[in-house]
Amino acid sequence: MAERNKNGFGTAPVFFTAISTILGAILFLRFGFAVGTLGFWGVVLIILLGHMVTIPTALAISEIATNKRVEGGGEYFIISRSFGMNIGATIGLALFMSQAISVAFYVIAFTEAFEFLFNYFADNMGIALPRQVISIPAMLLLAYLILTRGAGMGVKTLYIVVAILAFSLVMFFLGKTDHAVTSGFGLSEASFRNRSDFFMVFAIVFPAFTGITAGVGLSGDLKNPSKSIPLGTTAATFAGMIVYFFIIYKLAHSASPEDLTGNQLVMANIALGGAIVVPLGLAASTISSAIGSVMVAPRTLQALAADRSFPSTRINYWLSRIRKGDGEPVNASLVTIIIALIFVAMGNVNAVAEIISMFFMVTYGSLCLISFLNHFGASPSYRPSFRSRWYFSLTGFIVSIWVMFKINTPYALAAIVLMTLIYLYIDYYHSHRKGMEALFANSIFQLNRNLQIYLQKSKHTKVDKEWRPSAICISKNSFERDTAFQLLNWISYKYGFGTYLHRIEGYYSKTTFQQAREELAKLISRFDRIENHVYVDTIISPSYTSAIAQAIQLPGISGMENNIVIFEYDKENSVELEAIIDNFSLVNAGCFDICILASSHRKILYKNGIHVWIKSTDATNGNLMILLSYIISGHPEWRKSHIKIFEICRTDELEQLKENNRKLIEEGRIPISEKNIEIIIEESDISPKHRINEYSSEAALTIIGFREESLKHEGISLFDGYGNLGTILFINSHNDKIIE
Repeated sequence: MAERNKNGFGTAPVFFTAISTILGAILFLRFGFAVGTLGFWGVVLIILLGHMVTIPTALAISEIATNKRVEGGGEYFIISRSFGMNIGATIGLALFMSQAISVAFYVIAFTEAFEFLFNYFADNMGIALPRQVISIPAMLLLAYLILTRGAGMGVKTLYIVVAILAFSLVMFFLGKTDHAVTSGFGLSEASFRNRSDFFMVFAIVFPAFTGITAGVGLSGDLKNPSKSIPLGTTAATFAGMIVYFFIIYKLAHSASPEDLTGNQLVMANIALGGAIVVPLGLAASTISSAIGSVMVAPRTLQALAADRSFPSTRINYWLSRIRKGDGEPVNASLVTIIIALIFVAMGNVNAVAEIISMFFMVTYGSLCLISFLNHFGASPSYRPSFRSRWYFSLTGFIVSIWVMFKINTPYALAAIVLMTLIYLYIDYYHSHRKGMEALFANSIFQLNRNLQIYLQKSKHTKVDKEWRPSAICISKNSFERDTAFQLLNWISYKYGFGTYLHRIEGYYSKTTFQQAREELAKLISRFDRIENHVYVDTIISPSYTSAIAQAIQLPGISGMENNIVIFEYDKENSVELEAIIDNFSLVNAGCFDICILASSHRKILYKNGIHVWIKSTDATNGNLMILLSYIISGHPEWRKSHIKIFEICRTDELEQLKENNRKLIEEGRIPISEKNIEIIIEESDISPKHRINEYSSEAALTIIGFREESLKHEGISLFDGYGNLGTILFINSHNDKIIE
């Protein structure tokens, strides 16, 4: 950041810069038309709607400015330090262009104060003078003052023109008309007419509201921004709104709708000495707005360059330079003046004015969104002395976006598309910069916390009829094989939740903690190469049993309790299987469903499908096996596969089993067709293991149920004898699952 200006302005320049823009050209040239078209109550509604954007924005700026030192660049500085430099630069460029073109807008509006001169030449000499005979010299004079005298001169001039503006408004309120005497206008007689023209008139009047942040651009020149910005901005916003209400009442009371719509300087017919004071007030308001914009725009551009927002190092250096004597951003001022001169020479910026409003609305919406997110996701260091309310900020953000599209949908879309393209370009050559992830991440963390607490309190964390898997897996073999992680990923892809814990054997110490951090980083990097939906972490424990005991007590990442524990071992080397069996009772005591994955060295050929084996003794396991096979098959890796169910039953159970399957398929409760179910009759001389080896030798994944009683009696041998198979998933369901 370039060396900051040390002018040390107080609150007054912020207030006067904002109020002179709020009570500017639109007030003198368009408010009469608005009242004549919509009536008193229609314009009241416009003012209220406009301030639904500006008041939340003023409060948001006040809040953010009292949290930390707001340096040069005003709104740009606030947005870039909250949303990240790349998004900040995108909005900052749009904001700068809006401010620079606003200079031209106000200078062109300034020429309307000389309408008498143009009329004189037209009526007496037949010469139609172009507005540029006034606007270009006025722009050049303004440029001279800013380039030679700087902001200090601008602020002194500002005081003079604000005094003239105040005098002209006082004379306007003192004025009387014949219409005011005869009309008997009062609030009870006030109307709201031509409602279909509401947003057309709103679009014309809205630039009057864009002055609320004008003073923020002086942030780098303020002695105490955290005091001056909130005080000056909010005071100007509320003062401007109050003056607006009195002015539209005076207009409605003093002139007929025809006079209001037919004469853009109708205020001159109402004011005391109006032929002189209203053009003088218009000249004062427009030139003060132009001065405010021409002081603010270069500081935005200079701050952008100081943050290296442009692709050229030379351009950034040149634009960020300041004058040694007074700290003025002369180069940025020169660019601003050139842009303003181009649009002044064009003579008509009405079409441009609407898209300027689009960019201002984006800025206001961004400021409100920052304030809203900070209410929910701010870091502990976010401690502003002034606090807005989250619902004000949210309202300001929503209304900003809504109003953009109501004013002009094509311009709104054009503004969004243009800013998206600018962002993509800036993000391309500044890819190392951090974005707004921290602010959004903190908001998501807070939201997730509140949701989990709500779920716990609502007593809906366990609903049997709406069962879905929330699985946890503990493995120390993460770098040797990833079959367990794959299974978790299949389960978690669409319907379930998965937590994968990499076990580090040992006691918790500085050494093991550092090891855990390093290995977690490696795992996340490794698993990020594929699309995954699994939460990965590490657990340090001296034994497998203690690791399991810790893990099964962890809350599920989804807010619901974990309900499945997945064990995994090498099918070709079953040394670890004994430890799994030893810990079965520990896990079973927690009412978990238990999956034991026997990982094969054989490659999984997904097209060979999933085979599910259900024995007559597997009544409790059957539905869970079917559900998991269906959930797993929903992963993209299994898209070309199929599910095949084999049911082993006795002869006397055959007809009843067929009838049950038919009903389940017809009701859609088994997510497969009848041709994919094969019933096998038990034979005393052929073991189920033999059948499974025979039928499923080519299957990509074989799912087999087991009972606790069988495990107690058979131990490791229960899982032996499946040499022909590839990867196997053994399942023990703690209770019956319902297939809806």
